[in-house]
Amino acid sequence: MAALHLTHRPRRLRQTDWSRRLVRENVLTTNDLIWPIFIIDGEGRREPIASMPGVERVSIDEAVRDAVRAQALGIPAIALFPNTDVALRDEAGTEAFNENNLVCRACRAIAEAAPGVGIMTDVALDPYTSHGHDGLMRGDEIVNDETVAALVKQALNQARAGCHIVAPSDMMDGRIGAIREALDEEGFERVQIMSYAAKYASAFYGPFRDAVGSGGLLRGDKRTYQMDPANTDEALREVALDLEQGADMVMVKPGLPYLDICRRVKDEFGAPTFAYQVSGEYSMIMAAVERGWLDRDKAMIESLIAFKRAGCDGILTYFAPFVAEKLQASA
Repeated sequence: MAALHLTHRPRRLRQTDWSRRLVRENVLTTNDLIWPIFIIDGEGRREPIASMPGVERVSIDEAVRDAVRAQALGIPAIALFPNTDVALRDEAGTEAFNENNLVCRACRAIAEAAPGVGIMTDVALDPYTSHGHDGLMRGDEIVNDETVAALVKQALNQARAGCHIVAPSDMMDGRIGAIREALDEEGFERVQIMSYAAKYASAFYGPFRDAVGSGGLLRGDKRTYQMDPANTDEALREVALDLEQGADMVMVKPGLPYLDICRRVKDEFGAPTFAYQVSGEYSMIMAAVERGWLDRDKAMIESLIAFKRAGCDGILTYFAPFVAEKLQASA
């Protein structure tokens, strides 16, 4: 067969590893990773989470070891999520304001042991409420303004404990401005805010709720404050409001099912944009890996590169330590 006379042969650039690397448009590095860590009480405890293979709840001393590991791997930041004892949960989520709660104690210990790692804390009441909601309940309603006042107290408590980033994940109206004002008034103007600006009422949060112990407590659902998965323009309005109120960074949650939102947010605002590869996304991949249907390393890298293609500056992912080790080994 006679050779084709083609002016353009795109495959030329794909023939060798060095050539593919030379023209690669998006690159994943450890600088893109935030590692979520689940905290439990006790000492020397590493408790597997059945619905999240490879992820554990850890006591504070073990979380310190993980933070030191993150620092050694070059992971810029960790995100702390507590599994609060049911006996400490109440309707008002008052344990969130305790200066010696799990998160605050973890912040102080990690800041001392791994000063090169940023500490991000979740601002929402669901790990502390007996009803499993992110806000305060009056009857069947999640009340907005009273919740914002509580979130301000929670954010200040975390800032006093030494966190570097507060991350409101509650989706109450006006909470970013209220938290920013309160932080500045108390001299925490250097504490950053990463807003869960476009957080959807998703089916992909189930394993996370198992991990923090709120799943079995939840009364009803969260659709009156988390966003409708059918909406995109609404996400842009939410992001605009949060940036206007002082958010330093914004987040889209979940991740892979909402890459179109990530792209729109980055294109529209150009602000630091993050995504959360949530527990359900992680667990789906790992369930397939356990059955031999997917290659873990290839699947996790490909899924994370998707966020970079969509314009994200970073990703919260449970794959963070595994990816960082792989990247470090191949450097």
